[in-house]
Amino acid sequence: MSIADISLFSALLAGALSFLSPCVLPLVPPYLCYMAGVSVEQFRTENTAPRPEIRRAVLFSAFFFTLGFATVFVALGAGASTIGTLLRQNLDILAKIGGFIIILMGLNFLGVFRIGLFSREARFHGAGKPATLSGAYVMGLAFAFGWTPCIG
Repeated sequence: MSIADISLFSALLAGALSFLSPCVLPLVPPYLCYMAGVSVEQFRTENTAPRPEIRRAVLFSAFFFTLGFATVFVALGAGASTIGTLLRQNLDILAKIGGFIIILMGLNFLGVFRIGLFSREARFHGAGKPATLSGAYVMGLAFAFGWTPCIG
């Protein structure tokens, strides 16, 4: 077994463990069922297997969800070394900018003044319809961005 085999196995194991974590795994069935337009109860009937069209809808949604998910992690991995080099070259100025932003956020939190940008909120309100395949892809992107801090 070479070093490359060990690191690939380690990456696979780490990915599987993070996916099986308590903050991620319970979210997967509702996401997939929402995207396929079925309820968990419809998909998981007591005595019969799911109808082929339901199974197919869930499968295609899962594929596009995973594609969106993979897009985020491939982009993060590919950009990490480039961004890391850029950050390392400009560390002094970035530290000053970061300190300034932290001071602004602290003053905003204390109520010295209000910055509207720090008080904004954005929510997605779906129409209650099942997601399309492109919606499943976007949901995968959102899920990956939300999952990244959980496993980090």
